[in-house]
Amino acid sequence: MESFPKSLQQKLEQRKANNALRQLPVANDLIDFASNDYIGFAKNETIFNETHQFLLDKNIKVNGATGSRLLSGNHTLYKEAEDYIAKFHKGEAALIFNSGYDANVGFFSSVPQRNDIILYDELCHASIRDGIQMSNAKAYKFLHNDFEDLEKLLSKFQSSTIYITTESVFSMDGDCPNLEELTNLSVKHSAYLVVDEAHALGVIGESGEGLVQSLGLQDKIFARIMTFGKGLGCHGSAVLGSQELKSYLVNFARSFVYTTGLSPHSVATILQSYKHLTKEREALEQLKSNIIFFNQEKMRLGLKPMFVYSKSAIQCAIIPSNEKVKNIAAQIQQKGFDVRPILSPTVPEGQERLRFCLHSYNSESEIKNVLELLATFVF
Repeated sequence: MESFPKSLQQKLEQRKANNALRQLPVANDLIDFASNDYIGFAKNETIFNETHQFLLDKNIKVNGATGSRLLSGNHTLYKEAEDYIAKFHKGEAALIFNSGYDANVGFFSSVPQRNDIILYDELCHASIRDGIQMSNAKAYKFLHNDFEDLEKLLSKFQSSTIYITTESVFSMDGDCPNLEELTNLSVKHSAYLVVDEAHALGVIGESGEGLVQSLGLQDKIFARIMTFGKGLGCHGSAVLGSQELKSYLVNFARSFVYTTGLSPHSVATILQSYKHLTKEREALEQLKSNIIFFNQEKMRLGLKPMFVYSKSAIQCAIIPSNEKVKNIAAQIQQKGFDVRPILSPTVPEGQERLRFCLHSYNSESEIKNVLELLATFVF
């Protein structure tokens, strides 16, 4: 027997040939333009200390959940956190999953049924697409944020139960759909609208509540997926919806049923991070100011044409070719800035890019300097 199957080795060699082989990065102390810690909650000492004290006050001194939530893992903090999250988001119920990936896979693999139709934006995250692949429903993608294309599909399946899914902030482009228009379209065609808010939580709205709620559309959305590993700086996710949806997921979402629950410490961190959102207006306002400044600097340096239009914390400069974008990223990193290349096949060939993640803790001088470096290396 060979030490490693030939077919797998060939796939690795193909990735190397395409300059697309993924490797785990080494931790660095570069200026952060790569992480999803948009408002600095991941390194917030106050949240860390409040979480620790909260656990001590409740005399919770255990390290793990001990089992799935349907067995021994449904510790008392889950109800407190889910009730708080539902109230914060003006939703009827919330169900915590171990990650955004688990939430999307669990939802899309279990909720749409055989003979149902899923219509999804072509740029939806891999976790949504993986969940759809596991579903018995039929799925069709529509052109990115193109609701004329979506309506053509809706008209074809008027007699079916239809689920429409999109993201409030797209992870690779940083742009947002017109949710008012999309909501009206879903109502018109009696479709169930599902919105992934992973990159909007902690970023959009007066208290970082996300795009749906900031527009007052929460009562017209069938389900919202809120992920905590970005703006909240911790781990886990929640599906927001009706009590019936929560009960259904508890019974049929396999990524919920067949996994050990989050530890009390993880759930306590989620709860304290949510509570901190209402107190951390300064960080959110600073992030918004940095986004405006970044866009102004793009204009000043003549870089705007190469960037995808975005008013979010995710800004992407299109630099076709894995080799070229990796080379420019390496040069910027050598100057002290952590900017990462996004390669095909993560994005389509020809859409390779540098992805800049903005944070409340980035200074204007850092933003100015990193964009000046980009201009130097591409012009």
